[in-house]
Amino acid sequence: MSFKKIAVLLAVAVSGAVVLHAQSTGTVVEKRRVKNLAQPTLPDFAKKFKLSGTVRIEVTIAPNGTVKNTRVLGGHPVLAAEAEKAAQKTTFEPGPKETIEVIEFRFSS
Repeated sequence: MSFKKIAVLLAVAVSGAVVLHAQSTGTVVEKRRVKNLAQPTLPDFAKKFKLSGTVRIEVTIAPNGTVKNTRVLGGHPVLAAEAEKAAQKTTFEPGPKETIEVIEFRFSS
């Protein structure tokens, strides 16, 4: 990875606000629209030690739009627990079948 890409990623990770978005993993032909993206809370420990970063959560979405399963793909363990809780509360638009998406939570203290 080039220095420029690393610098851009670092700048995004410490941007000042929690930025949330869902993106396709590439295993799903059609991306499911997020109906309600739950907001994770920044744990007190993370605030105290000024932890920041990105946590990626893979979610399995039922046809009715609810999240059936979650799996942490990467991120700081202190932040990952809160991101996973938020991912479990997130809802998506209904679809014809079960799909898999990735939600990316960016934390900044």
